[in-house]
Amino acid sequence: MESVWDYPRPPRLERTTRRLRVLFAGELIADTTNGLRLLETSHPPAYYIPPADVRTQFLHRIAKRSFCEFKGTATYWDLQAGNRTSSAAAWSYESPTHVYLDLANHLCFYAGRADECYVDDLLVIPQPGDFYGGWITPDLKGPFKGIPGSAAW
Repeated sequence: MESVWDYPRPPRLERTTRRLRVLFAGELIADTTNGLRLLETSHPPAYYIPPADVRTQFLHRIAKRSFCEFKGTATYWDLQAGNRTSSAAAWSYESPTHVYLDLANHLCFYAGRADECYVDDLLVIPQPGDFYGGWITPDLKGPFKGIPGSAAW
């Protein structure tokens, strides 16, 4: 078991060879064993997938942006497949800060805005709340940022 309370702040970025998959509207959107995971105190890992392992024809850049004090400005993407759209389902950092340069153009998906996300063969539970994008698996111990009352953590 990993406790999210053992993760650092500022966050640590590390490579992972665990298989990461994202499915939406009957399509395999992303599949990699060459991802990155971002570990931050109180958050389940956020998994970033290299663009070469994402079927980017299903992603459409939108105007939404946000700013992270550690990583810089994020760009958001709608996910469209079949006749379904999931708004702001993924984000990326085109020009991340120096410490997080490896994140450049990798995509991170909100598990709750796709149909299914997997780490290896473990079905992911989305991080609580609608702002955070961590992926919860049974090998993690919380409590997790995003639950009611956690805004000040």
